[in-house]
Amino acid sequence: MILAGDIGGTKTNLALFEKEGEGVKMVFSKQFASGDFAHFSDVIDAFLQESHPQKIESAALGIAGPVIDGVCHTTNLPWVIETQALQKQLETTRVKLLNDLEATAYGMLFLDEDQFVSLNPDGEKVPGNRAVIAAGTGLGEAMLYWDGQQFHPIATEGGHSDFATNTPQQDQLLKWLRSRYPTHVSVERVLSGPGLYVIYQFLAESGFAPEPEFMCERAKESDASALVSQGALEYKDPLCSEALRLFCEIYGAESGNMALKSLSVGGVYIGGGIAPKILPFLEKHFMKSFLHKGRFESLLKKMEVKVAMDPETALTGAAMYAAYRL
Repeated sequence: MILAGDIGGTKTNLALFEKEGEGVKMVFSKQFASGDFAHFSDVIDAFLQESHPQKIESAALGIAGPVIDGVCHTTNLPWVIETQALQKQLETTRVKLLNDLEATAYGMLFLDEDQFVSLNPDGEKVPGNRAVIAAGTGLGEAMLYWDGQQFHPIATEGGHSDFATNTPQQDQLLKWLRSRYPTHVSVERVLSGPGLYVIYQFLAESGFAPEPEFMCERAKESDASALVSQGALEYKDPLCSEALRLFCEIYGAESGNMALKSLSVGGVYIGGGIAPKILPFLEKHFMKSFLHKGRFESLLKKMEVKVAMDPETALTGAAMYAAYRL
């Protein structure tokens, strides 16, 4: 039996898989609210008590945070996850901790074409490195290095690099953010689930448009960023629509940065839970800023740019890694 996990700041997904042909088949899964547990070992215990696996042969866990020497101090949780402790708890030496975007990147290799939506009609399918970016609770970035025969997932913490602006409006946004985060403004501050609401607040305070009544009434009680998306997609509210447009503009620009840094001639893959939900805005506003890279616009214009629609890409990647690379 194979244990795979996708561990984020908001939720933790664990699942049991079996090998099937050249792939894997999920046989049991469970989602946990990450904040309900003081230690990750408690999540594992709760999962094992409910799933009752006979024996865990191998395990791979994608975790939101850097993995160094088999140890991860999670970025948005107070957990320390250690390979050796998990080996003891699971009673197997075949345990691998992956960065969550490393697992997502690997999972991209096993999705079918109909599980993607293309954003670039001029993209060409060629062999080469691929870039992976995913906005969720935070911002994850990774790459798939192509060695001429196979891909190798490589983790990064690029989401914590500096927020680079491209327009006068973004310049004002950065100035506004610096008043709140004077030591460092990362791109994750705006390009993430919480970041969408940050952009909304900036626009509201700058007087772009009046705040809609539903935001004033419900933002403190509900997922404020989800309300912004709903306000843009369903209600066509001007303030929410501009916030989501600017979010997609920044998403495109940072994806273009990632493409240049990894020289991802093999394509750019967009993961995470946000992108499929805001697809109409991505289709309209993403590519212009993605291509806005001066002399390298012609290079970027040939790259495939795809949104992964499968919410379990990271889980699949972790399972495939555990099954065939451990």
